[in-house]
Amino acid sequence: MKQSIITAFLGRTQDRFSEYQQPTSLEERLDLVVKIPGVDGVEIVYPYETEEADATKKMFDDRGLNFAAVNANIKKETQWVPGALSRPDSDLRKGAIEIIKKAKEYAKAVGAPLVTCCPLSDGYDNLFQVDYPKAWRNMVESVAEAADYLQEIPLFIEYKINETRVHAQLDNCAKTILFLKEVGNSATGVTIDFGHALLAKENPAQVIALCEETGTDYYLHTNDNDFNFDWDLISGSRNFLHTVEFLFYAKEYGYDKYFTADASPRIFDMVGFFTEHAEMNLALWNLVDKLDRKNYRRLMREEKHMDLMGLVRKEIYRL
Repeated sequence: MKQSIITAFLGRTQDRFSEYQQPTSLEERLDLVVKIPGVDGVEIVYPYETEEADATKKMFDDRGLNFAAVNANIKKETQWVPGALSRPDSDLRKGAIEIIKKAKEYAKAVGAPLVTCCPLSDGYDNLFQVDYPKAWRNMVESVAEAADYLQEIPLFIEYKINETRVHAQLDNCAKTILFLKEVGNSATGVTIDFGHALLAKENPAQVIALCEETGTDYYLHTNDNDFNFDWDLISGSRNFLHTVEFLFYAKEYGYDKYFTADASPRIFDMVGFFTEHAEMNLALWNLVDKLDRKNYRRLMREEKHMDLMGLVRKEIYRL
């Protein structure tokens, strides 16, 4: 199991009410990663968490770390707060597309396998605010242009039901898959964030299966929440069985990319928080590995529901 962490969560973060942790440089963030057992990957945020490609690659090499992904951030700058890829203004869209293209260039320079982008600001707050078909078409054309550039670096799109907008344009997995079908580029995929799936009232394991059955590539973010807000808690800390099933299907389908912690320590010790996150993921991954998955799948096909619940109780909950 390959595990990684997003650089943004290894320094100061903030919400509407407070700031958490102390500011850190990229080098200090990487020094924290090497202290976390079982983690050897990093998803780096472009352009806000990066330095020059050669310097960054050397920092990674010196510490024996790998690039899980480059995260193209197109929601921070003032001009993109109301939206980026879906806006009527073509110049605003072009600026966001350029960030994704440059993130691809950066990924190629440092040896990262993919670029992921979460277009959180693309959505709406009020009814009668946006032209829905035009906004959809703008996003399709924008992502198509970005995906066509340096196709050897695939582009993964992360969906979320809301935040920063009340309604996001890409708010669930099925819609994101449909969107990528419209984009029409095989060098694309969905970033499945476990917590975002919960917020969309999806079953995260079923989301993996949906991607597989529609021939859609995917990249996984791990965390947990209470179905009400994107708390980015330690994996499995709230939704234990959902997490086990999520890893069950990831293992069934031979998922071989990084499991990236999109989780936020906030008030907790950062190294301790991410150590527990990684240890929980690994423990559940090893638990799943010991299950007779063929037997579980057979019982599913045969609709032996109580036999399955007995196995869940004895082999997963261990009761």
